Amino acid sequence: MPDFSFSRDSAISALRTLGGCTALGLATCAHAAPAFDSESPYMLGDWNGTRTELAEKGYDFKLDYTGEMGSNLHGGYDHDRTARYSDQFGLGTHLDLQKILGWNDAEFQLTITKRSGNNISNDRINDPRVGGFTSAQEVWGRGQTTRLTQMWYQQKFFDQKLDIKVGRFGEGEDFNSFPCDFQNLAFCGSQVGNWVGGIWYNWPVSQWALRVKYHLTPELYAQVGAYEQNPSNLDRGNGFKLSGSGTQGAILPVELVWTPKLNGLPGEYRAGYYYSNAKASDVYKDRNDQPAALSGEAYRSASSKHGVWLGVQQQVTSIASDHSRGLSLFANATMHDKKTNAIDNYVQAGLTYKGPFDARAKDDIGFALARVHVNPAYRKNAEASNRANAVYDYDNSAFLPPQDTEYSAELYYGVHVANWLTVRPNLQYIRHPGGVNDVDDALIGGIKIQSSF
Repeated sequence: MPDFSFSRDSAISALRTLGGCTALGLATCAHAAPAFDSESPYMLGDWNGTRTELAEKGYDFKLDYTGEMGSNLHGGYDHDRTARYSDQFGLGTHLDLQKILGWNDAEFQLTITKRSGNNISNDRINDPRVGGFTSAQEVWGRGQTTRLTQMWYQQKFFDQKLDIKVGRFGEGEDFNSFPCDFQNLAFCGSQVGNWVGGIWYNWPVSQWALRVKYHLTPELYAQVGAYEQNPSNLDRGNGFKLSGSGTQGAILPVELVWTPKLNGLPGEYRAGYYYSNAKASDVYKDRNDQPAALSGEAYRSASSKHGVWLGVQQQVTSIASDHSRGLSLFANATMHDKKTNAIDNYVQAGLTYKGPFDARAKDDIGFALARVHVNPAYRKNAEASNRANAVYDYDNSAFLPPQDTEYSAELYYGVHVANWLTVRPNLQYIRHPGGVNDVDDALIGGIKIQSSF
């Protein structure tokens, strides 16, 4: 979340891949490859060698597409079966400033994204009165609009041990990062941003930010960040907003990341903490310690908001000496402030297997399970609101369904059609969509398309 779907972390993965090709002069990646060559990383090929020539001079360009279809095959809030499609284009350029300007270990990234379409989860899977937590189509969200998603400068010092990045980007690019091969949001990208999205803005939203990373050893680094907390950046009309008007504070993440090779197989282990110094509202009580929905008083204010996360990814098998194939395991967990956040904890685990068959050495299979748990105080607030309005019937349009726990599962098979095209049909199962026990469990059929032009 490589899956260059431009949903936060996937962009970084793609850039690293492209960077590897650049380091080789792209000669072995796409040199003189014609359009639609299955061995080229790009649908349009090497532009008669122009792409390689530009890359050797420090100029890399990307145009990527992610499309996701979701259909409610069974269950959900609305049993009227249909299908929805959402997608995203991402146009980016990466500049190697050492090659272009002679600035050692310096680079610049600029990316613009455009999202459009609809999400099957919004009105078919989830009860629209309260919405849901996961999304069957992760590429949908944050306003179906065009945005400036990345505009940053990165500089390394002291033999690349110290790494400083400044500009406009999202937290999930560097902190709590996770790939995005699955289609369900519960298994895609930075999970902290999925459960505290009011303060942590995942891809494709950007804000002014600073990230400082220091390698303690080649396999271990620590990083800290400071990100503008400005809800106006979420508005559809502010996709290219650069001013700081509307800023409420800052979110400050810290993280320790270990990237060992166990028996020669890569792994990544993350532990982090975030702190927001902006004011936050209690989810249940007023300043007199009474249920605000019953008292009619304003919800009490907290001076901050915080949480923690853990993430593990480890490849555990390979096919002979081919480490590009084999089984990998992963797990993620987050915990959040019970006074101010609707979700108090989340856990997820799963596996992927790359190269399941000799004849399909670049295909992949994925399976994952997730549990999203609602803060009991948030649930009590919904119950108090219903008492205050004397509404107790779930079928009453004014009823606010209390939310508890939502479970998600996804199974996909990734067909590697070409180096520039992967198609992943998938099945998703949601138990208690939106954490609402009265909503039928849902079965969703999906297809995720990832392509690089």
